[in-house]
Formats: sequence, structure tokens, C-alpha cells
Amino acid sequence: MSNIDAFLAAGTFAVAGASNNRSKYGNLVFRALLKSGREVYPVNPSARKIEDHTAFATVADLPITAEALSIITPPEITRTIVDDAIRVGVQHIWMQPGAEDEQASESARAAGINVIDDGSCILVLLARER
Repeated sequence: MSNIDAFLAAGTFAVAGASNNRSKYGNLVFRALLKSGREVYPVNPSARKIEDHTAFATVADLPITAEALSIITPPEITRTIVDDAIRVGVQHIWMQPGAEDEQASESARAAGINVIDDGSCILVLLARER
């Protein structure tokens, strides 16, 4: 199974950088995962709700441990999110284009996490699933 297939096969998902702005990638990714029928949680420290779903300030604040985490944040924020993901036991991380951070990727891989950081976009893959 490829890294991407393993990510998409997860049972629970979180989107770090989810947004209420429907034109931003964080919102598009969150809605695409919802539309695909997946259990998904928005992570954004500045929002209380996103698309009528309770938003959580950090990955550690989620009511469950998300198996898979999509990150749509600036690289310097990605590092902190990955540190939290390692601490809580996330198994798969997909850094969307622009969110990639070499240090965060190395830390996640060293922790045994499946990391996708090659510039591929989850929106393209979810569109192909349909």
C-alpha cells in the first residue's frame, strides 16, 4: 500500500489549518474529506466552529486521536503541529503544498509516522476517488 493509500484508508482525520473562509485550502480540504464520508475534525486555534463542526485549538485537544492529519499551515506552524501529532500518536501526516517543513518531516519520520510531503495535493486524490 502506498503512503497516500495508507493515509486515505485511515478511520479518523483532522485538518490543521481548517478555515471558515470557503476559498481557502484549509476549508476546501476539510469539506472534501467530509463529502467523502470520512470522520474529520477541524483544527484552528482562532475558530470555535468550522462548517458547523466544533473546531479544536490543537491536535492534542481533539476528543479522539486522529489517525491521519492533513496540514495546511505555514511551515513554521507546521513544526508545532507535527510535534503535537507525534506526542498524541497520529499515524499519518500529509503536508499539503506550501506547508512542508524539512525539520517537521524528519521528526515525524523518526517517530515512525507515514509522511506525505512531496507536493501532492489531497484535493486531487479525493476528486479521483469519486
